[in-house]
Amino acid sequence: MNEYDSNRILDLANKIDYTVTKELSEANCYILNTCHIREKATDKVYHDIGRLKKNFRNKIKPIVLVAGCVAQAEGDILLKKEKYIDAVIGPQSYHKINETILKLEKKFKSINMTEFDVVEKFDTLNNIKNLDNKVSSFLTIQEGCDKFCKFCVVPYTRGAEYSRSIEELIQEANQLVDNGAREINLLGQNVNAYNYREKKLSDVITAISKIKNLDRIRYTTSHPKDFTEDLIAVHKNCKKLMPMVHLPVQSGSNKILKSMNRNHTVEDYINVITKLKKTRPDIKFSSDFIIGYPGETFEDFKKTIELMNEVQFINSFSFIFSPRPGTPAFNLDEINQNDAKNRLTNFQLIAQKIKNNYRKKLINKKTKVLFENKMKIGNQYFGRDEYFNSVIVESNEDLTGKIKNIKILKGDHNSLYGEVASNINETNYAA
Repeated sequence: MNEYDSNRILDLANKIDYTVTKELSEANCYILNTCHIREKATDKVYHDIGRLKKNFRNKIKPIVLVAGCVAQAEGDILLKKEKYIDAVIGPQSYHKINETILKLEKKFKSINMTEFDVVEKFDTLNNIKNLDNKVSSFLTIQEGCDKFCKFCVVPYTRGAEYSRSIEELIQEANQLVDNGAREINLLGQNVNAYNYREKKLSDVITAISKIKNLDRIRYTTSHPKDFTEDLIAVHKNCKKLMPMVHLPVQSGSNKILKSMNRNHTVEDYINVITKLKKTRPDIKFSSDFIIGYPGETFEDFKKTIELMNEVQFINSFSFIFSPRPGTPAFNLDEINQNDAKNRLTNFQLIAQKIKNNYRKKLINKKTKVLFENKMKIGNQYFGRDEYFNSVIVESNEDLTGKIKNIKILKGDHNSLYGEVASNINETNYAA
């Protein structure tokens, strides 16, 4: 979502004649767009600003803005602690970035734009064409969250759930496809909570699937509680929807899930997985896990391992619990950090083994890959298969924007490597 926001900030800034530069030393306006999910986010802001100050030590200082969730959560502190920062702009206020830059050009000092004004933001953005021209593009359809998981800072930095109208989403999706997108990834802090005048995520997927030249649709990130029957059904009915679902569970222990205020059980989660598999047998899953949440015992951790082994997630993102200021979990007693680190190490070893076993089964199989760009090395092209696996192929043909049958030859920790298969209709596909 931050990548989407950054692209839209650039679209806005273009209107006042600012363009992107790849050379830091050439910048006369520097915007640092931030996330506040992890503990080190604020430290990274100060580190980046320190690097910037060093680069501009003997030059004219650029306008410096910190945008995003760190700005929302700690804006006043940032302005007070680091005088090099000229303004902070929250994620629901970045439509005011041009107004802010123009004020700073006139030497205004310490501007704080952290109001929650999501309706005005998207009303403004709807009038600014999305210029993103990537083969695989992001489209924010929903922001904010009403779930209030005790560990999560999103409700406090992004605000309440807000869904954009289907009409404006179709308009922006058409812009992206006209720009060259062959795949669109629908975004939301809780994307399957999308609800606009009784229209749901399944309606959005169905609507944009009708766009000519759009080949693939994905969505992220989902909450198990909002995985409704219509969303499950659309996985069968919409062929453009990829058979890969990212569905965060966080823990395999019902006790910990209750403590987190997740409002679902392990049984609820497995029920969703089972229904999706029945609807589309070739579907695969990835998930998020918090290891070492306050109160987690070794028995709770074992249940998380059991869930990992039962579902066989082909990808997972796992972190030690990171207390976020302002959240209910911030004041809970943390478990022994050595225990938490050991558990995370053990969990990631098991997760990697499952991933490796899955990838071994892909060798010598064929998979359909959408190629996104040419790499810097030789004639290598980067793309992703239907399961979001990174695939690299060497080709004398320009593969950018094309879907090709690829035979997988080998793989490593990060990517699969293959060659273009001769016949697009050959069977024996990877799944």
